[in-house]
Amino acid sequence: MRAAIFQMTSGIDPAANATAIADMAARAKGEGADILFTPEMAGYLDRDRQRAAATLHSEADDPVLAVVRNAAAKQGLWVHLGSTPLKDERSDGRWANRSFMIDDGGAIRARYDKIHLFDVDLATGESWRESSVYGPGERVVAVDTPWARMGLSVCYDMRFPDLYRALTNAGATVLLMPAAFTVPTGKAHWHILLRARAIEAGCFVIAAAQTGHHADGRDTYGHSLIVDPWGDMVLDMGEQAGLALAEIDLSRIEDVRGRVPALANRRSLPMDVTLS
Repeated sequence: MRAAIFQMTSGIDPAANATAIADMAARAKGEGADILFTPEMAGYLDRDRQRAAATLHSEADDPVLAVVRNAAAKQGLWVHLGSTPLKDERSDGRWANRSFMIDDGGAIRARYDKIHLFDVDLATGESWRESSVYGPGERVVAVDTPWARMGLSVCYDMRFPDLYRALTNAGATVLLMPAAFTVPTGKAHWHILLRARAIEAGCFVIAAAQTGHHADGRDTYGHSLIVDPWGDMVLDMGEQAGLALAEIDLSRIEDVRGRVPALANRRSLPMDVTLS
């Protein structure tokens, strides 16, 4: 599988973000890619909720999704839209942070809403409440592609290995982790978490990331990665926005799982803990 990653600096203009993805789809196809991966919030990245509320759409009317689907069909290229925010999708009024797998005919093969939401109160007085705006997904999702069964997740999900246990139990061999990681947590945890998820699952991990300084004032870490099942990095894009391609040898999965048969040796554990 020849994979392309678009490391983005998404902004507050969804039309510009969509055009950038379509342009990179054309470039990726021209360079021989089979599939293009984009980051979390590829379609729109804005922490100004009032401004975002006036900009977002439902899935049926979302212009970014429409442009990306048309680009996939025009280029004959599979595209993983890491995620884009959508409103009017939930009965509780919260928005969805939704990921899409789009095939080379422009059809949506799978959609996944981010399950784990980042809520924290920091000693500095800062408070982040992702759940006040976004509702959590309720379904674990894997999708069959011409190359592999791929397990879908988004950003903060990567800190919860039970999700990837469910995905590997369902036969996923490639785990997708698009993200918009902050710089401090990226420096501390990004490479470690992604390598750990790849090693424990015996899977490839593909993590397209946001990078740089964004129009809403935030800074993201970059370093889009492809990690093989042994934990070796096939690709690290550093901090520059742009496109990178890598060949993924899926036979590596069987080789690594044969050397360290962790999945075959894995047992279901009782939920009750015995204290002594």
